[in-house]
Amino acid sequence: MLPPGYGARRGLNWGVVGLMYTSFYMCRYNISIANKAMSDEFHFTKENMGDILAAFFYAYAFGQVINGLLTDRLGGKKALLIGAAGTVLANIAFGAASFWGMLWLFVVLRGIDGYSQSFGAPGFIKINASWFSQTERGTFAGVFGFMINLGRVAINQLGPAILAGFVFLGMWQIPALHWRWLFWMPAGIAALVAVLMAVFAKDTPEEAGFHQVYKGESDHDDGDVRGNLKDVFVQIVTNKYVWIMACAYACTGAVRQTVDQWFPRYMQEAHKIDLDSPLFLVVGFLIPFVASAGSFISGWISDRIFGGRRAPVAAGIYCLEVLVIIAASQITGAVPIAVAFVVVAFTANSTHSLLGPAAAMDIGGRKAAAFASGCINSFQYLGAGLAMQLLGRLLDRTGYTYFFYFMIPWAIVGAILMFSMAGARDLRKRKAA
Repeated sequence: MLPPGYGARRGLNWGVVGLMYTSFYMCRYNISIANKAMSDEFHFTKENMGDILAAFFYAYAFGQVINGLLTDRLGGKKALLIGAAGTVLANIAFGAASFWGMLWLFVVLRGIDGYSQSFGAPGFIKINASWFSQTERGTFAGVFGFMINLGRVAINQLGPAILAGFVFLGMWQIPALHWRWLFWMPAGIAALVAVLMAVFAKDTPEEAGFHQVYKGESDHDDGDVRGNLKDVFVQIVTNKYVWIMACAYACTGAVRQTVDQWFPRYMQEAHKIDLDSPLFLVVGFLIPFVASAGSFISGWISDRIFGGRRAPVAAGIYCLEVLVIIAASQITGAVPIAVAFVVVAFTANSTHSLLGPAAAMDIGGRKAAAFASGCINSFQYLGAGLAMQLLGRLLDRTGYTYFFYFMIPWAIVGAILMFSMAGARDLRKRKAA
């Protein structure tokens, strides 16, 4: 039984922290909307755009490991605020770089943004490992997915409006703006949310006046959530399950980012669908919507039906993903392809929420959740970075003929890895007695 007022206080905490991470995603997925406009203005190839995208993912992957370890020492709130400051400045600079149009500058700035945003997931997970019970974390992973996808919904609706012009609050006509505003407006939103989080968020229930809320749970009994760096490092890097999940997460990242980063340009070029068309706006809403649904459903199933075990659920989802992508590779027409993007997004984001936040909290507990998340999540973005570079070169040479085929091997490998640990019940590495 939760103490009086705890639910409301946790809701406030979750709300401001979640909105902070939502704004990170607006500052991350803005480039998918700007992709074609940037290429048209500066004559960038798809390979060039793939390299810009990859710079973010590689820097993010590197930062996840370093910043995950730092976050377990600093605390989640400080980590999120550091990341917010970095992504705000990087997005402002990226928009300003449009006045020069130098490829190397875009690559460098997107890399800085990626490193800054790598404070986000460890900080978010670190805070919520303290605020949620061990049997609530799969469901929380669905909530985590919802906050991510809220940011994607926002930029998928706001982005086309910025490029086409819109009426603000029904009173002010905003003309069509240059794509640089896709970076400046989300940066402003993130700055505002950071102020709210600094005022209202707390790292732990204890800081908010709630003590021993989850008494009896192994990683809630110790009130100190700031782990010793050496102990945290050894606990995580010597756990074999961390690395199995990390490799599977690389496969998730490759599929997820192939859809998320390229579907706007695919619809524009392969099917001549404008960004402000009804079909694109519907797809731009449905992809993050079903991603949220997949995150929540998979987390709930792993909590309630599989007793907190993530691997069996993830293995099944990877198998479904393989079948869906094979089917997508055989269809034609703008509407069927749009449906295919939506369904693939459902599967990719279901494994994303299970293997990142939920499994990281299971493995790391309150003291090491951020570093566990950092290790696992870094591989997601290594896989994404590699996929972006390979896919950009493939698209330059063959067009969109093999676009869906490109995702199939990643999904197959993910399924194999998850089946290899489907029988594991306890993912924590325990100290010897």
